[in-house]
Amino acid sequence: MRTACITGASSGIGAEFARQLKGKGFRLILVSRKNKNLEPLVAELAPRGITCIEADVSKPADCEKIAAECRRQNVDLFINNAGFGSVGNFAESDLDDDCNMIDTNVRAVHILTRLMLGFFMSKNSGYILNVASIAGLLPGGPYMATYYATKSYVVSLTNSIREELRLAKSDVHISMLCPGPVDTNFNNRAGVVFALKGISAKSCVRYCLRKMKTGTEIIVPGFPVRLASKFIGLSPRRPLLAFTAKQQTKKLN
Repeated sequence: MRTACITGASSGIGAEFARQLKGKGFRLILVSRKNKNLEPLVAELAPRGITCIEADVSKPADCEKIAAECRRQNVDLFINNAGFGSVGNFAESDLDDDCNMIDTNVRAVHILTRLMLGFFMSKNSGYILNVASIAGLLPGGPYMATYYATKSYVVSLTNSIREELRLAKSDVHISMLCPGPVDTNFNNRAGVVFALKGISAKSCVRYCLRKMKTGTEIIVPGFPVRLASKFIGLSPRRPLLAFTAKQQTKKLN
């Protein structure tokens, strides 16, 4: 039986990954800052074949704890899903909140990817999925500057590792999920109202799992967002930043 580990598993995309992977016969390792946050999901899925880890991924020691359990259970799929965002003028942002975002969205992803990659390469099998965002494919995001920067890091890191694995002819795989708006609790945590209609977490995850099977590197669910992503690299940087800034102002409550 295959085993998957999902960080940020208590709600949103993470919880939906748990539902759909359990339905495919995976054993699950679910990570959340508090085990009580996982209780409704575990009750829904039935506890058999589920391990819960109480961990704060922004703390390196907790990342080590997660990786150790993954090695113990011989995990096949690791999903770096934990993350959050916030909106507002960068000069007026809460510095502690920004640094916590960097620790969660960047440092944790870096540490966990490194630890799991080493484990997977030792057995020459395994799959890492890093949950980024369409934001990571853009040159920047005025009024969500820190969030966009963290997701750009995830995109760059994943691209680099994927090429290293290709050159090494490794059977270990890595890819990234880059969704646009998804209807989850992320919106409330970030304090935003999306300018575009979001897709459901269910459809986002279903599309992602399908594309993972085909080896797709950058997985962008939702046709309008996927179409827009094709033009990002072709658009002049300054007008694209101006357009993004205009769209971001629509998110402000």
